[in-house]
Amino acid sequence: MKNTAAAEFIALAAMLISLVALSIDSMLPALPAIAAEFNLVDPNDQQYIITGLFLGLGVGQLIYGPLSDAYGRKGPIYVGIGIFVLGSVLCLLTPTYELLLVGRFLQGLGASSARIVTLAIVRDRFEGAAMARVMSFVMAVFIFIPALAPLLGQSILFFGDWHLIFAFILLYGLVAVLWLGLRLEESLPVARRHRLSLKSLWQGTRFIFQQPVSVIAILISGLLFGGFVAYLSNAQQILGELYQTGDAFALYFALLALGIGAASIANARILSRLGILQVCVLALSLQCGMSLVMLVVSVWLYDQVPPLWLFMLYCFPLFFCLGLQFGNINALAMQPLGNIAGLGASVSGAVSTMIAVPLGALVGQHYNGTPVPLIASFLVFGGVGLMALAWLSKRVEHI
Repeated sequence: MKNTAAAEFIALAAMLISLVALSIDSMLPALPAIAAEFNLVDPNDQQYIITGLFLGLGVGQLIYGPLSDAYGRKGPIYVGIGIFVLGSVLCLLTPTYELLLVGRFLQGLGASSARIVTLAIVRDRFEGAAMARVMSFVMAVFIFIPALAPLLGQSILFFGDWHLIFAFILLYGLVAVLWLGLRLEESLPVARRHRLSLKSLWQGTRFIFQQPVSVIAILISGLLFGGFVAYLSNAQQILGELYQTGDAFALYFALLALGIGAASIANARILSRLGILQVCVLALSLQCGMSLVMLVVSVWLYDQVPPLWLFMLYCFPLFFCLGLQFGNINALAMQPLGNIAGLGASVSGAVSTMIAVPLGALVGQHYNGTPVPLIASFLVFGGVGLMALAWLSKRVEHI
């Protein structure tokens, strides 16, 4: 793949995958306004605007992977973006909070096609360490979009209300699918497609869960994602309200998101020296160590509310560790699944999301006006993930 073509492929893949992140992060500055417009009694109920989309994402990922294995990669993305458009229109026109949540579910259901099928496209073209490196570059480009998304959402709110943000997200999805249709060739030829049947789905799913590397990677991905869902659900309440950052909320959020982006850029070099498994073990170990120290300091020295500078000092390296893990864990899960990349990406994404959403929602609903529940979740989830990797490394060679 020539450099120009590779750069365009990475940019397009990043844009497609980032549709979900943009749909989430650009809404964060608008959550208080939406809660006020619909007269939400419990401030924590605004978190469902985030978790509702994740729920649709989890369900959708079960659908598009098998469809892409049977009918090619591009068609299911077209269908998914159509559903995404429907959900976006419903969010734009909704008269009630309940219908807004339905629209968010449809957005997640549709946008999951771009996320899950794009992973399969990457797997069609690359494997092993090469796939991990490409995913690192994709994540590096991808992270700048959600990093800037709250700032973008905040800027849009200067010109109108939260409805304009949904209009922008809708336009972004249409541009992405148009770029896909015009510039990207189908990566799964007819000869490599699998006939869609319940028997083949069962056999493929059974094969996935017989791969210890994939199973453990999916579990760890769900745990990591659970902590991140909790952060996204609480970000406005912690950074915006607890620490009273006001309009500067988007800047603080972007700074932390860039920690993930920096890790994605560094990951390609680190991988060549340590390998996928060792990078994940190192990142999880650092995550647990930093979270334990931060938890103790927060409770003992600051009555559970550390100052903003200390919270940021903890979160940036924490997110750097998460950035080292996201792409590598996905690559690890897909490594044994080259022949069923679509179904593999679908099952991996769906199961990890179904683990993450209830965990993230549970942590989010325990928000008590302090960052302690969030910090504790990163410690507990990271610790379980570290134990799972230790178990895997003793039983599987050549990871």
